[in-house]
Amino acid sequence: MNSTMRPNHDMIFDKNKWLCAIALAAAAFGAQAGPVFGSNLIVNGDAESDVAASWQAFDGYARPQAVNYGPNWVQPTQPGPANRGARLFVGSGARTAGYQLFDLGAALLQPLSFRLSGWLGGWASQADNALLYVSFLDGGDGEIGHAAIGPVTPGDRRNVTGLLYREASDWLPVGTSRLMFSLSMERAGGGDNDGYADNLAFVLNAPASAVVPEPTGLAWLGLGMLALRAAAGGRRATLNRVATRECGGGRAMNALASARRLMHSEAWRCRTSLPQ
Repeated sequence: MNSTMRPNHDMIFDKNKWLCAIALAAAAFGAQAGPVFGSNLIVNGDAESDVAASWQAFDGYARPQAVNYGPNWVQPTQPGPANRGARLFVGSGARTAGYQLFDLGAALLQPLSFRLSGWLGGWASQADNALLYVSFLDGGDGEIGHAAIGPVTPGDRRNVTGLLYREASDWLPVGTSRLMFSLSMERAGGGDNDGYADNLAFVLNAPASAVVPEPTGLAWLGLGMLALRAAAGGRRATLNRVATRECGGGRAMNALASARRLMHSEAWRCRTSLPQ
């Protein structure tokens, strides 16, 4: 910046108003505004706190539940994270799928590297399994990329009850405004849904310069307007209507049983516009 340039006080005043709008957005979405480097962006990824307060259920699907490590699920001595807490995620019924959102505050102006990780597994030789999926959403909530880990098969586990570590690393694409984390469990047989998950994490790495370009004023203003719309309409209602929109005979939701990766991406690809 030219050192002789005087500050534009009108711009500073307007910027303050936009920052207030950002605060409203954070409150409306229940998420932090702006990237947090080196921290886990998945809320309650270890199942130790209230699942209902951190994971929303897709319409028509049960929310993942948290249970104690023990004889009915995974024993504390069976394969799994060394730093496991008291609880892990398991499925509930045949159809289990939950999600949560994280707002970046504005569209990314440069790629950022990330690591998606978690412990996934199941029971003995049963094929029940878990999948963790993250959608990279643009300003219109269109999916512009994704990453996933899982499922872990009985063969991977050598037919032993427990969880195995999985991770995926890549780059968050330019234009990403929000992250949608989805956790789903599939029951292949038996009475319980024995898809297991624990210590789920998504971490953004700071760029080499350790400086993130400042979004433009219009980006801040747009997010503020989005906050007002979200406050009026409700975030959960919006996401549920998008996720359950019919597309090609409802293939977005029916894909859960055969290819749950499609369930998460098709739910966004099939939408025509963001519901109000």
